[in-house]
Amino acid sequence: MAPGIHTENAFETAIIDHLTSNGWFEGKAEDFDSDLALDRKAILNFIQTSQPDEWNLLKSYYGEETENKFIQRLCKELDLRGMLDVVRHGITDSGVKFKLAYFKPDSKLNPDTLKQYNLNKHYVTRQVYFSPKNNKSIDLLLSLNGLPVATIELKNPFTGQRVKEAMVQYKTTRDPKELLFQFKKRALVHFTLDPDDVYFTTKLEKSNTLFFPFNKGYNNGAGNPPAKDYSSYRTSYFWEEILSIDSWSEIIGRYIHLQKEEKIIDGKKYVKEKMLFPRFHQLDVVRKLVAHAKEFGSGQRYLIEHSAGSGKSNSIAWLAYRLSSLYNESDNKIFDSVIVITDRTVLDQQLQNTIYQF
Repeated sequence: MAPGIHTENAFETAIIDHLTSNGWFEGKAEDFDSDLALDRKAILNFIQTSQPDEWNLLKSYYGEETENKFIQRLCKELDLRGMLDVVRHGITDSGVKFKLAYFKPDSKLNPDTLKQYNLNKHYVTRQVYFSPKNNKSIDLLLSLNGLPVATIELKNPFTGQRVKEAMVQYKTTRDPKELLFQFKKRALVHFTLDPDDVYFTTKLEKSNTLFFPFNKGYNNGAGNPPAKDYSSYRTSYFWEEILSIDSWSEIIGRYIHLQKEEKIIDGKKYVKEKMLFPRFHQLDVVRKLVAHAKEFGSGQRYLIEHSAGSGKSNSIAWLAYRLSSLYNESDNKIFDSVIVITDRTVLDQQLQNTIYQF
């Protein structure tokens, strides 16, 4: 058995060591600006490196104030539109368009898009002090080109704590008013993680915060399969598979979804927003079906079992969305269109609302 594997520090180190050995960069906690809740240095480095022509054009307008003006504009857009929209669609400053991230192209038809995708930098930063008002820190912060997209609280049962205690920590000591935790504006998802289980939430609401499992399941039940050896953990799949560069980038670019529901109350229109993050079984089934369709093409039949309340509508919507832009290895589009048929009225309405928003 690996020495010290049962300490929380060893658990944290195992995660970081794997990530940084597989394309991630270890961020510096001191580079995180708690007032702005982002890594200003990493953002500017990405913009100046990936889009030098656009940056030089912006400099012709702002001169020595270019960096400050750009960050001000970025923060304003994050407040107005939210992190997900900014990461996916970029921002415009003084008529100059900037990308804040690049996503893997559907095909190899344009080699330049793959080069751009490889310019991204994913950072994992430990013990980040997130508040200008106190010295509280988050165990791990995941950032894309300096923009915070996820937080992680780690626990270890051998020190008497599990994911349940991490959930309590998020509910009681992580103020939703702190910029890093404000819904939509900064981190998109918050994970609780111990050697056995993974849970997540997309919105901190103190005692009303809802956490969902992100476990693989084991023997037709909850939890995760046993660790593959004495030097690993039941949850190793989370950082080895889910957080691999291509997987994590795809989740950010194609799966996380801001769902909007309009309601009319007393003649006034209200919009309720919910950030959707796929549970493991949803992500797993969509990826398996997409991979099979990519290899074997159209005309296949599949039977997918989903229990009540497991998110069928979202799984179908994610699948339809992915299949609509799927290419085979020869860069030929596999499906011209995607048609969804259902015999349930309630599910039909849910599907329409869900698919239209993707």
